Amino acid sequence: MSNLDNLKQEFNKNLSQISNSEQLTALHIKYLGRNGLINDLLKKIKEIPNEEKKQYGTQVNLLKKEIEEKINAKTKELSSKKSDKFFDKTMPGKQYPKGSSHIISYAIEEITKIFEKISFIRVSYPEVDWEYSAFESLNMPKGHPARDDFETSYIDTPPHPKFGKMVLTPHTSNGQNREMRRVKNPPIRMINISKCYRPNWDATHTPMFYQFEGLCVDKDINITNLKGTLDYFAEKYFGRGTKTRLRPHHFQFTEPSFEVDVTCTVCKGSAKVNGKKCKVCKSGWLELGGTGMVHPNVLKEGGINPNEFTGWAFGFGIERVIMMKYGLDDIRNYYGGDIRFLEQF
Repeated sequence: MSNLDNLKQEFNKNLSQISNSEQLTALHIKYLGRNGLINDLLKKIKEIPNEEKKQYGTQVNLLKKEIEEKINAKTKELSSKKSDKFFDKTMPGKQYPKGSSHIISYAIEEITKIFEKISFIRVSYPEVDWEYSAFESLNMPKGHPARDDFETSYIDTPPHPKFGKMVLTPHTSNGQNREMRRVKNPPIRMINISKCYRPNWDATHTPMFYQFEGLCVDKDINITNLKGTLDYFAEKYFGRGTKTRLRPHHFQFTEPSFEVDVTCTVCKGSAKVNGKKCKVCKSGWLELGGTGMVHPNVLKEGGINPNEFTGWAFGFGIERVIMMKYGLDDIRNYYGGDIRFLEQF
């Protein structure tokens, strides 16, 4: 057993020289690690005569336990030593710069929550689609001006024999037909938010932009329901007192169709700021987007009987509503990557 006594003396000597946690960790590995000295002693038990094995094993385990206890005690001793430098642990930590969501992400989340409160379900449909979904299913036949390559981005790939060419979807309305066929039996209350693509680039247009599409189909749905929903959204998103109005227009997939205006967020609908004509709206109103009652042909194409069900739809640009809410004047700021602009939100 002299080897155990020698090991114990060596350990105590080594332990007395420990002054920091790194040294203590190394000592722990040396004696108690997988390839440590204690395990070496246990491996040698097969060399011990049978009548001495029990006593030998007991002594090694006692030594192992003693070493563990002394290392634990040393750990507490080192951790309890006070630093020479005063540290006030009640002081707040350092503030480091952190990122945040993009302004468009904030708007998408806000718009989604507004419509969820009136039972609209958020859905997602392809951003790369066939002509059928983007046009034919929406009552837009071949030769329609919107299908010209000045208005739509086509993908250079062989056309589908039934659904036509592949396009980067120019609007979120391509989800209407898919949603009707998915649900099959109304009611339908859909909000579809997605990227859209059109080959335009100026202060109010970008080749890629976000749009949110609302679709409601049920029995006895009429323009009154549409106007009420638009008024609800305008107040929740732009603020209390915001009004909407409908102006007659033409869209191929709605009948009747309307342009939607909301009261200017700068002059609050008065058309004047400090006694002068409002430079933003000039009339007290700002154009929001297009809407209308779903065309019977669109309902039929979606597998819904237009004699039994009616519906309305709208499509608004997310960049557009953000510009109106905050009074921004150039849509390209969203995608310029200027952190000074993005940090404002």
